[in-house]
Amino acid sequence: MNRRALLLGAGATVAAGSPAVAGETGFVPLWPGTPPGGGGPSGPMEATDRGAILSITVPGLEVFVPEIPNGAAVLVAAGGGYRRIMMELEARPAARWLAARGITAFALVYRLPREDWPVGRLAPLQDAQRALRLIRARAGRYGLDPERIGALGFSAGGYLVGLAATRFDRPTYDPVDAADALSARPSGAALAYPVITLEQPYDGTSTAHQVVGRHGDPALAHEWSVQTGVRAGGPPVFLVHAEDDQVADAANTRIMAQACMRAGVPVELHLPQTGRHGFGMGRPGTESESWPGWYEAWLRQAGMLG
Repeated sequence: MNRRALLLGAGATVAAGSPAVAGETGFVPLWPGTPPGGGGPSGPMEATDRGAILSITVPGLEVFVPEIPNGAAVLVAAGGGYRRIMMELEARPAARWLAARGITAFALVYRLPREDWPVGRLAPLQDAQRALRLIRARAGRYGLDPERIGALGFSAGGYLVGLAATRFDRPTYDPVDAADALSARPSGAALAYPVITLEQPYDGTSTAHQVVGRHGDPALAHEWSVQTGVRAGGPPVFLVHAEDDQVADAANTRIMAQACMRAGVPVELHLPQTGRHGFGMGRPGTESESWPGWYEAWLRQAGMLG
């Protein structure tokens, strides 16, 4: 068996207050006004021919409501090296996959750190924390259980979800409304081919360059690496990373797994031999094609399905 699977350790704005419609998709802005710190791109949002977006002026949530919601929700963050967001290759296919299984999915449109936001590297984490709180605040509208709100991230989005799962109680902005009194802790975090560490020798990723710069300050790289925030009591973690990843070395995921083991955080690790970087919901003809089934089993064990 080539695959290694290890179990380690224990749209339109949706109006608040009205019932969600099965199959509905919409866009919910994260902030009632200007995001914390102000600033941002001067022009409109841009889209590439590969379905990626950049020049994010209004961060928010694309909502995917299942035909038969089961009360669970997942926040989905696509990658793109913190320079763009791969919505059509990663976030939306994952959101549709989750909705097809009864899970209400929220695809995150987050601010990119070098698009003229004065808060810089903090902007995406502010958006992820706010998104998890806002989903909880709207739990009644969508028929959600506030204790069954997980997160899924790909590549740089995996880095962001990793930060959200390990810094969920770190204050990153002043409260703006009642939603900010709610928890930003995801009930579980799934990371697909994530960037985890910004430290040498794995500091060559675009994500690292966008967060701390090329050959950035070692203390800053340590502070902003996901694994340095793992601690006891954190949410369970699911990891999948192809061994032949040419962009983010699979060592990132091993580092995260080891940090979880040391802290006693339940973690499930999958290392398919083939799939390369950016396999999304599985690249046909490679071992990564099987990973949605592993993730589905993990979700079921966590009480998110069935």
